[in-house]
Amino acid sequence: MSNEGKKVKVHYTGTLDDGTKFDSSFDRNEPLEFTCMAGQMIKGFDAAVRDMEVGQTVNVHLEPAEAYGERDEDNVRTFALEQLPGAENATVGQRVFLSGPDGRPFPVTVTALDDRTITLDANHEMAGKALNFEITLLEVED
Repeated sequence: MSNEGKKVKVHYTGTLDDGTKFDSSFDRNEPLEFTCMAGQMIKGFDAAVRDMEVGQTVNVHLEPAEAYGERDEDNVRTFALEQLPGAENATVGQRVFLSGPDGRPFPVTVTALDDRTITLDANHEMAGKALNFEITLLEVED
């Protein structure tokens, strides 16, 4: 039976291939709720939950295409500091928000900063990485 289009509740732990944990609903002591296959989750996570049964635990390995995609170097841009007022106060590694053409904010990471320029990376921080998830389906609402 498919869970597609149904509201589901899962607990999960996400790790990188080297075993580093990057996220876990257990750490927040709160299951994750979403509508399965509605585009709210990365493709591979959604697909893993689609055919699960309540109480089942699965381990999935997702290549970047099934997760946050490959890194795109076109998403790394360098700007003159005067183009971004306040940018001179940023620090390398800091996550900041810029506004898109539609006015909606989107996160970028400061990857370089000197007295004239700032380099910003708009790739998702997990782009280009294979991800592993242990997922337990707790509940399905029809």
